[in-house]
Order: sequence, then C-alpha cells, then structure tokens
Amino acid sequence: MDAKVSALLNDQINKEFYSAYLYLDMANFYSQKGLDGFANWYEIQAKEEQDHAMLIYQYLQNNGEQVTLEAIAKPDKTYETPMDPLKAALAHEQYVTSLINTIYEAAQVVKDFRTTQFLDWFIKEQGEEEKNSMDQITKMELYGEDARSLYMLNSELASRTYSAPSLVL
Repeated sequence: MDAKVSALLNDQINKEFYSAYLYLDMANFYSQKGLDGFANWYEIQAKEEQDHAMLIYQYLQNNGEQVTLEAIAKPDKTYETPMDPLKAALAHEQYVTSLINTIYEAAQVVKDFRTTQFLDWFIKEQGEEEKNSMDQITKMELYGEDARSLYMLNSELASRTYSAPSLVL
C-alpha cells in the first residue's frame, strides 16, 4: 500500500474515534435536557463511528500495514439549544465526507483499487449520514418549537436501534 494512503487511513481511524467522542458529548447534552430519544440517537451514532474506526483498523491489518493509534481530542463544542448539536453534527459529517474523499482520491492516484473498493462503502455511508443529519434539522425546524411535536420527535429518535455494519473486508 502506498505510504500516503496508509497514513491517511491511519489518521481516519483517529477521526472516527473522535467522531464517537463528539457524538457521546451530544448524547450527554440531550440527556441533561431530558431528551432521552435524542441521546439514544447519538449514543448509537457513537457506536457506529467506533465501528467505522475498527473497519479501517482491520483493513490496514489485513493488508499488512502498521496501525498507529494517536490520542483522541476532547470535543470542544458547547451547545445551548437542542438545534445546536444537530447543526454541528451535519457540519461534522460534511467534514468526514471530505476526509473520505481525500483518501479515495489518494488511492485513485496510485491505482490502489482495493482501497477504493473498500472506501466505496464509506462513501455511501457518508451520504446516508449527511441525509440523516439534514432530516433531523428539517424536523427540528418544523416541530422543535412545539412541545408536543418535540416529544413525538424525541420518541421517534428513541426507537432507533443499533446494528453493526455488514462490510466484508
């Protein structure tokens, strides 16, 4: 594997674990506000991000690459309203999409087709992540000011269950 591609993948492991920390921080914010459904959504989101990190970790190992784990940064966002984490999550997912695109492009340049194929799943996943974030913002804009509607949205998010990704390495 090309050294640059390997380094970018290693860095992405750290970014995915940071994403998990960020989403746990958002879950904590919602928990403190009594919005357990929103907290559930972001707790599951954190588990998904950990899974993403582990998929990349396993991919590097399966390809004989050295995995280097770095310190995970502390989330530095503060939230005041229930909308704040939703907007921050969308911005973060857009950032992660740009990171995945950068790795994909680097792999294409060196004709690392195995890595581009591996990243195809992540590209699709990022599309889903961004759409979910946009949908939550739209729903909050429509219903968030009304207590009953917010209760229903919170209940909807509480029904989310965890399922591990089914990516074959």
